Amino acid sequence: MNVVPRLDKLYTGVVHDVMRDLELSGFVLPPDIRPLFPEQTLAGVVSTVSGKVDTSADAHQTLLEWTGLLSKAKADTVLVCQPNDGVIAHMGELSAETLKLRGVRGYVVDGGCRDVNFIIEQEFPVWYRYHTPRDVVGYWLPDQFEVPIAIGEVTINPGDLALGDRDGMLILPQDRAEEIVTAAELAMATENRVRTAILDGVDPQEAYLKYGKF
Repeated sequence: MNVVPRLDKLYTGVVHDVMRDLELSGFVLPPDIRPLFPEQTLAGVVSTVSGKVDTSADAHQTLLEWTGLLSKAKADTVLVCQPNDGVIAHMGELSAETLKLRGVRGYVVDGGCRDVNFIIEQEFPVWYRYHTPRDVVGYWLPDQFEVPIAIGEVTINPGDLALGDRDGMLILPQDRAEEIVTAAELAMATENRVRTAILDGVDPQEAYLKYGKF
């Protein structure tokens, strides 16, 4: 069952709390990985790529392999990249346009982004650490696709699910996704009852003791 449409209706706070209560750990990406569009929710199945610095590569090789990365991008996924680099931009205008046209839901990178104004005009969801005008040419190559990668304390496997909003980004293990989403939907329903009680003047502690959530 495709849980992505249901996940897209949730928010990271409630999903985080459910995952914590399920005694999961290592699922919150570092807080300095931030969205170009904080108002957007990004949800989808993860596709992964890793890369490496290779200063012996010439301009042709780096651009050939970078465009090969774009060619491999899968529609309806969130592409997550561990570049193993903190110097260059690992996303730019033409690449974002290409991924958008290929039906990719968004791009998350433990690295940099450039051409930001152009990407904002395109409204393509990008999550990144920093801005820089420096690009991949003669410096960086993708090296593995659809393999486990790590960002911060989070191990990300292809097929996992990503959920990001203004508060941050979570990675849901694919074998627990249905369980997590169902529990989060129930938690949201409870939160709505708590909210209604508070608005009706119920004491907050009383509301917490009645519903077990706040």
